[in-house]
Amino acid sequence: MPRIDSLSLLFMVAAVFVLGGFVKGVIGLGLPTITMGVLSVALPPAQAAALLVVPSLLTNVWQVGGPGTAALVRRLLPMLVALCTGVAIGSGWLSSASGATTAWATGGLGAALVAYAAFGLLRWRPQVSARQESWLGPAVGLATGLVTAATGVFVIPAVPYVQALGLARDELVRALGLVFLVATVALGLALGGHGALPLAMAGASLLAVAPALLGMAFGQALRRRVAPEPFRRLFLAGLLALGGYLALRALLA
Repeated sequence: MPRIDSLSLLFMVAAVFVLGGFVKGVIGLGLPTITMGVLSVALPPAQAAALLVVPSLLTNVWQVGGPGTAALVRRLLPMLVALCTGVAIGSGWLSSASGATTAWATGGLGAALVAYAAFGLLRWRPQVSARQESWLGPAVGLATGLVTAATGVFVIPAVPYVQALGLARDELVRALGLVFLVATVALGLALGGHGALPLAMAGASLLAVAPALLGMAFGQALRRRVAPEPFRRLFLAGLLALGGYLALRALLA
């Protein structure tokens, strides 16, 4: 497994977290998808996920705060519990990946990025009723937990589902932050429980917080001056290309 000790690799990791934080600042999400996708080009998915833990945790704590958060927690609790259950079921999938299984993990990550980007670019917006929410929320949470355990990415199918709940813009941003926060904690515990988050890697993850917050601050400043929608489409197109590349590389490995 590559070590995060060469100057070029350290620079790449910092640049990726600045970019991920910047996108998150502009559109409210993007840090885990960008960092996992780009870092997995050079690192095993388990190592990329370990680097993500602390920056994702702190940036989502920042995002979750605001009026109505307690009500969102109560509404999303069945989904969040199921998400943690899914991560627990798949605990060890990423950390045990080696050789052919690493290729499968990379391919799964690529497929998840392609699915997420395609959904966003198609602009299909389903609606979830209160009756559907009672059973669909836990099902989506469980599926998201399994995808998280396998790939380190927690946007599919959680993001499309939360977007279908009809939340106001600020509520939506907080709800997504809440889902990402819980998924990050569950993923971090799973990685730590299987020895994939040693002290040195936790320290590297902590150092990645500064570039992530710097990028997020720039992104939030830009959001007040530009329309986020064209930027979101560009972000999704880039994810589509990156996911396709990772999936193809895994198939050819």
